[in-house]
Amino acid sequence: CPVVLAPVNSSVAMPPPADIVKVAIEWPGAYPKLMEIDQKKPLSSIIKEVCDGWSLANHDQFALQHADSSNFYITEKNRNEIKNGAILRLTTSPAQNAQQLHERIQSSSMDAKLEALKDLANYSRDVTFAQEFINLDGISLLTQMVESGTERYQKLQKIMKPCFGDMLSFTLTAFVELMDHGIVSWDTFSVAFIKKIASYVNKFASDISILQRSLAILESMVLNSHDLYQKVAQEITIGQLIPHLQGTDQEIQTYTIAVINALFLKAPDDKRQEMANILAQKQLRSIILTHVIRAQRAINNEMAHQLYVLQVLTFNLLEDRMMTKMDPQDQAQRDIIFELRRIAFDAESEPNNSSGSIEKRKSMYTRDYKKLGFINHVNPAMDFTQTPPGMLALDNMLYFAKHHQDAYIRIVLENSSREDKHECPFGRSSIELTKMLCEILKVGEL
Repeated sequence: CPVVLAPVNSSVAMPPPADIVKVAIEWPGAYPKLMEIDQKKPLSSIIKEVCDGWSLANHDQFALQHADSSNFYITEKNRNEIKNGAILRLTTSPAQNAQQLHERIQSSSMDAKLEALKDLANYSRDVTFAQEFINLDGISLLTQMVESGTERYQKLQKIMKPCFGDMLSFTLTAFVELMDHGIVSWDTFSVAFIKKIASYVNKFASDISILQRSLAILESMVLNSHDLYQKVAQEITIGQLIPHLQGTDQEIQTYTIAVINALFLKAPDDKRQEMANILAQKQLRSIILTHVIRAQRAINNEMAHQLYVLQVLTFNLLEDRMMTKMDPQDQAQRDIIFELRRIAFDAESEPNNSSGSIEKRKSMYTRDYKKLGFINHVNPAMDFTQTPPGMLALDNMLYFAKHHQDAYIRIVLENSSREDKHECPFGRSSIELTKMLCEILKVGEL
């Protein structure tokens, strides 16, 4: 069959120039305007052109923003992110918007104030707006509202508690969003403000949004300022945080572990072990297992990360012992080895058996240390001079002997009754296992 060729279309559309972006621009009460934006033109001249199209004067008081859920302002820095077909909105400039919101949140009308704080929480995600609001000393205004809030609205809490809760939630949300831009230093906040935020962790435990924001603020304070760490550590205890892990809201659980991690991370070295002991006393591990890991829901990425950080911080407490060699002349350290021998073998003989000559006792000890599986039967302290695992191996052996005594005695006796080439001598195996676990668990690595 002959092939019929279509005629060549000589009017194929050429792609638009790279600097031209086709967009739609909205203005309340008017039909959207379709226009081409020339990215080489100054943004101010494009805004003037849009304003002129709608006969709006004072074009310097207007700005363009994305008409999606972000509502982010378009600036000379981010204008290259505008895509073909984007929908933009003509709106008041960031400076004017910030000024208006600064005034509105101080309104004497509770409804107006609530609406303004809601808008502020939304706009504060945008760094362009945030900079303008911060320039008006907006952060100080919010902290003053928080500090005086509970007292000022004492009656309001009883009459309109939901309204007060929403106002506080939006205030804290706006504060968190503004601080997240890194424009203002965390070192500027008063003890009164810290006390108030810490109090919300207990007072508003049932209000998820207030609790979540309060925990987020405490975490940022601890991580970003040494002075604030000390002040927060005085105001919040592990005991106050633990109940929030026993709830069902994973976001609250995640923020709670994040605060614990921050306190752990910033604590002086001598305080970290003390804090770990408190966490152990409060059964943190079993609480996390029961209410987080074995809960009937998947663990999200942020929770997995926070759990990992907690695990790293906990394991790294072992680094000091892992890198400490045993001092063969240190009697307290030698006593631990004596204790291992006593638990394993003194049950067979009379306790505190000190009869017989020194030579006979030395010979008996050497025989027992061989049964315990040490390399150096005469002076087993020498087995703990290699780092890693150093003294950590001996700590593990003593813990096992004391807390799992029947299993310990059985393992030692079973191995000591085998031939000399048996594969699992307790001493050597414990040292190798500890060393291997330190490598697997990356003890000492950040």
